[in-house]
Amino acid sequence: MSIRVLKPGMLTTLQDRGRSGLAAFGIGRAGPMDDVAFRLANALVGNSDDAAALEISVIGPRLHFGADAIIALAGAEFDAHIGTQAVTGWRRQHIAAGDVLDCGRVRQGARAYLAVAGGFEAEIVLGSRSSDVNAGLGPLHGRPLRDGDALMIERMRASERGAAGAAAGAWQRVGGTQAPERAWALDPRPWFDPDLDHAIHLIRGQHFDALDGRSREALFGAEFKVAPDSNRVGFRLDGPRLALDAPLELISEAVAFGTLQLPPGGRPIALLAEHPTTGGYPRIGQVAAIDLPRLAQRKPGDSVRFREIDLDKAQSRYLRRERELAQMIEAITKRLDA
Repeated sequence: MSIRVLKPGMLTTLQDRGRSGLAAFGIGRAGPMDDVAFRLANALVGNSDDAAALEISVIGPRLHFGADAIIALAGAEFDAHIGTQAVTGWRRQHIAAGDVLDCGRVRQGARAYLAVAGGFEAEIVLGSRSSDVNAGLGPLHGRPLRDGDALMIERMRASERGAAGAAAGAWQRVGGTQAPERAWALDPRPWFDPDLDHAIHLIRGQHFDALDGRSREALFGAEFKVAPDSNRVGFRLDGPRLALDAPLELISEAVAFGTLQLPPGGRPIALLAEHPTTGGYPRIGQVAAIDLPRLAQRKPGDSVRFREIDLDKAQSRYLRRERELAQMIEAITKRLDA
């Protein structure tokens, strides 16, 4: 079964959870910017958490479905609709053969994930279906979707086909649109925080103490804005220019999703999903893993404030979030199996 791309949106890419174990060869992970929303979108349609889904950014795609399917949108709030029927996020929804899903524009946040029961079929490149746009690596040669692309859905298991049929049977036509007889949705508040006033937690980096006093204060006290030249590689942050007490001569070392680097111009860069595997700029901070999805939901022009957190507290909060997320996915699975 294929889905035809009528309009690709601003930046719509195929992603699974990324390619791991290749950093020593200079090959990055890629994968979703907001891993939490990605996993929950897949859970809602009964997929494994590594099934390929679409990451949509700011302006979503317009897609024609060639057969019945079950879909879910999770993450940023988009003005999505099928005909005149609004598509609500954080829930399963049946879409009929011949229908067109228009994901519209973002209302809150920046990125959402469109999962389809069975997962999107895509070429596996170096162990992953993720598109690394910066490296040109992955399905579709790593590029975003284009007009006319055809996306295939992986063959569903018998149990999934049964669920799809049951979902289709739970819909009725009302005034020329489809409406669910029974529907349930997740509360997004534990998993999605679009409030720009909420600070992003940052751990001091190896070179934090090399900043001059003014810059150390500004890092945790000033407001920055995501610059227009930001992308999936990293967010350039406009605001007060940061500086070192004295020049540093550094060799390139490993960097990670969330590493905050300081180039010579004084504009910090927060590395994101398509970050390089090494970098030679001073590493002045590391975004706490629990706040990476929140950072990923910022878009150009949005404000960013950092709040300091120590490593032990950051790890504790991350592990608690992962336990709660695993419990939620288990609860979703049980509800789908009931």
